[in-house]
Amino acid sequence: MVEVKKTDRERAILIALSTGEYTTEQIEEHLDELELLADTAGADTVFKIMQEKSKPDPAYFIGRGKAEEIARLIEPNDIQLIIFDDDLSPGQVRNLEKLFGRKILDRSGLILDIFASHAKTREAKIQVELAQLQYMLPRLTRAWTHLSKQYGGIGTKGPGEKQIETDRRLIKTRISKLKENLKKVESQQTIKSSSHKKFITAAIVGYTNAGKSTLLNRLTNANVLAENKLFATLDSTTRSCELDKNKKILISDTVGFIRKLPHHLIASFKSTLNVVRDADIILHVIDITNQYYEEHIKVVEETLSQMNCDKKNQIKIFNKIDALKNRDVLNTLTQHYPDSLFISAERGIGIPKLKENLLKYYERNFIEYQLKLRHNQSKKISLIYELAEVLDTVYKDDYVLLKYRASASVQNRILKLVYNKN
Repeated sequence: MVEVKKTDRERAILIALSTGEYTTEQIEEHLDELELLADTAGADTVFKIMQEKSKPDPAYFIGRGKAEEIARLIEPNDIQLIIFDDDLSPGQVRNLEKLFGRKILDRSGLILDIFASHAKTREAKIQVELAQLQYMLPRLTRAWTHLSKQYGGIGTKGPGEKQIETDRRLIKTRISKLKENLKKVESQQTIKSSSHKKFITAAIVGYTNAGKSTLLNRLTNANVLAENKLFATLDSTTRSCELDKNKKILISDTVGFIRKLPHHLIASFKSTLNVVRDADIILHVIDITNQYYEEHIKVVEETLSQMNCDKKNQIKIFNKIDALKNRDVLNTLTQHYPDSLFISAERGIGIPKLKENLLKYYERNFIEYQLKLRHNQSKKISLIYELAEVLDTVYKDDYVLLKYRASASVQNRILKLVYNKN
């Protein structure tokens, strides 16, 4: 048990269970990450507790004896919140609430709370509320309703206060309505993304706080919020990046991935994450200064696999090399990841090399074509403008000559539509 410096904010105890799957050092790192999440949500950690147990206790997760020991810390230390690093069952939540007399929050609930605080656009708010309600539905208890009204604060944002007292039928109705609204948003996003097809597109992904927004700002002068906080970015942001004269790509920043990302969030954020699915190339940003970067790489790769994006072209980009104390790490990583890049998005180190790599990809996959069409084929001329980047249009007496740039897949589609349909 580690005691942490006490402050005046909402006070929390963090609890992790060690079942042997991870080393003690890794569990401690997981608790450090949970502390960052709690801080982002607005809580100060008073105690971090790790309980060793071969498997979770079905009634109290950490066992009744350990739970009673923790209960004795609550009153003397003015604790308002107990956060677990793993998801709890509805039964475990009920038992722990009864024993502790305080709010109980698991990792998923904490992440959802942070998302609720950071959701700014209509789309993000719908996605977060949907994920919260799906998470909340099996966990409705009288104890939770009582405590949310009494204590408020972390874990009760968004639909928490107004939905917990309603019954399951009303929540299911609300879920159905939110899904309908999300479908409308997704259809609008599809229309928007179709305009991106005429350009090469790249999506920046990575573990949360790896420096994705900073990289987007460096490449595109986007002026996107870049904070040293978890999940500072929720909505995807797309900006243009000029690689060379008349050669540009569209780059999108995305929500950060994290260990044990709630599956409701991945499902609810489908439309936001579609920028990754639709991208031609993925830029995987990794914080080289984090000693557990290998675990972070694994988390991102697994999340990409869940999204069926693991086969896409990918560049691994190790960020924050300016803050790296042990330079020998670079040699090791160069051997393990020979095609990776090493940069400092903050200081601009390695950015020219990254742009050079993107330009090579662009020139391999985005080729100039020209096509002759009759004057009366206006619909097909419009189609090319829709699908490709038109560079020049020359009008002759008998025909129109279009010069344009497109990927091979788009060119095949253009040829098929132009020659196989009237």
